[in-house]
Amino acid sequence: MAKHEELSIPVFSSLEPVYGDGSQVEEAQLRFDNFKSKFVQVFGHAPHVFARSPGRVNLIGEHIDYEGYSVLPMAIRQDTIVAIRKHDEGEGEKVLRIANVSDKYPMCTYPADFDQEIDLKNHRWGHYFICGYKGYYEYAKSKGVNVGEPVGLDILVDGTVPTGSGLSSSAAFVCSSTIAIMAAFDVNFPKKEIAQLTCECERHIGTQSGGMDQAISVMAKSGFAELIDFNPIRATDVQLPAGGTFIIAHSLAESQKAVTAATNYNNRVVECRLAAIVLGIKLGMKPQEAISNVKTLSNVEGLCISFASPRGSSDPVLAVKEFLKEEPYTAEEIEIITEEKLTSIFGDSPTSLDVLRAAKHFKLHQRAAHVYSEAKRVHAFKDTVASDLSEEDKLKKLGDLMNESHHSCSVLYECSCPELEELVQTCREHGALGARLTGAGWGGCAVALVKESIVPQFILNLKERFYQSRIDKGTINKNDLGLYVFASKPSSGAAIFKFYEEDKLKKLGDLMNESHHSCSVLYECSCPELEELVQTCREHGALGARLTGAGWGGCAVALVKESIVPQFILNLKERFYQSRIDKGTINKNDLGLYVFASKPSSGAAIFKF
Repeated sequence: MAKHEELSIPVFSSLEPVYGDGSQVEEAQLRFDNFKSKFVQVFGHAPHVFARSPGRVNLIGEHIDYEGYSVLPMAIRQDTIVAIRKHDEGEGEKVLRIANVSDKYPMCTYPADFDQEIDLKNHRWGHYFICGYKGYYEYAKSKGVNVGEPVGLDILVDGTVPTGSGLSSSAAFVCSSTIAIMAAFDVNFPKKEIAQLTCECERHIGTQSGGMDQAISVMAKSGFAELIDFNPIRATDVQLPAGGTFIIAHSLAESQKAVTAATNYNNRVVECRLAAIVLGIKLGMKPQEAISNVKTLSNVEGLCISFASPRGSSDPVLAVKEFLKEEPYTAEEIEIITEEKLTSIFGDSPTSLDVLRAAKHFKLHQRAAHVYSEAKRVHAFKDTVASDLSEEDKLKKLGDLMNESHHSCSVLYECSCPELEELVQTCREHGALGARLTGAGWGGCAVALVKESIVPQFILNLKERFYQSRIDKGTINKNDLGLYVFASKPSSGAAIFKFYEEDKLKKLGDLMNESHHSCSVLYECSCPELEELVQTCREHGALGARLTGAGWGGCAVALVKESIVPQFILNLKERFYQSRIDKGTINKNDLGLYVFASKPSSGAAIFKF
């Protein structure tokens, strides 16, 4: 049986496999219905295909994916959905029209040109779609896929992952865009290949992403966190212990990764590579050999362990303490060690050259110490989950690891901010077993592990102790609090939707509605009670409803989606039948005789026993 990273993106004709059942799928169905209506309103046509990719919360393993180390995230229910319609041949000019459900993002128009350059100095939200557009073309071409001539596309986007939150809104957007483009061109690649290509896609916008965000968005499974390994990329299911829930809370400080890359995110990527090169040289490599071969701290981990081993340890941090000074390095100091100008070392990376122009010094000791210690914590987290400890002891140990991770991110990697520090401390004071920043940092979200039994009170405490003062200042609206603090279980990954069956049902419903109108107006075989009943059916989700039989009384028949049948019948009982029960027209116990669901049944038969 193929591992799930080797499978293609699943294609569904209904929402249930992704969004579950009950109120969750009803909410998703309403969102998709409104989304489709908006597409028609904006472009005058229905979309051909939909794709969705979720955001993620990283439970542990921050800023180590781009150093080649494993991470342990889970997908969240918030996602980005992208709908696409491919223009017919000869239909208007060849352009990409990218619209958003939110008025905050104006329509962007780009040429239908796979080779176009992205203008990084003019930051537009539509650039993220173009990342996926260019990435699809480059990868499909490398795989020998005939991509043909560019055609115009109409695109609509709807995202529920908060931007600047550290929950990977940009990766969800790039992944869903890439997958939607693939689906529009009837192409589907294995998940691990899509994870890799979407990671490379985001580099078109100037972010040196490590690949975790894209990997979990594409490869997540409902009910599981995933241990994501790189080189080669693969995912291992991690079943989290019972009795614990992860709470995600926004610090309300936005982290604009692409905008601040030169001083924050990309700066740390450069510092880590410099730390790795210096360690390599100090541990016996020739300078030119280290510059040519050492790209990440994982490349020199073996040398660090070889140094630690005779000293009775396997911890690479021992080498960090021995060979990298705690005081910041100047560019000149590093150039003496490497015997090479930094601009020459990073000459093939414009984003790294931006970092060098902005940087005053480089904290190599602290960055390397964080990466090596955080990599160990990831495997300690996974080992704890798989251990024989009691569920309670597992939760306590996981919380301790999360707290250690936050301290390392804050003190050694310096990717926290005052708002995150306050939020993490508030979480711990109100019962969190562990709490840490999640995502790139410098703003965005914290994730807290709490016992399931205290979740409602914990969220209430956060609202009172952290968010209320922000509401009072007008920073956020009280009605939007559910967007900023919520509990999350591991959710499912990327998917493609092609609603063939749904389109059939809608058409059948339309025909039933037309039939009722004809019976009522032209044949005049309805009655007030039937009109009220048919109208009630439509108001509560029927795709179509009409009188059935001779008319002038009797029954109505309604076509409804299977997922809403129980709620639909309950609504009919409350809105149509309850007043008749109250008047004594019918007995409540007989309601099952008056309203029921039915599938086509068999015909007449003779029985001789």
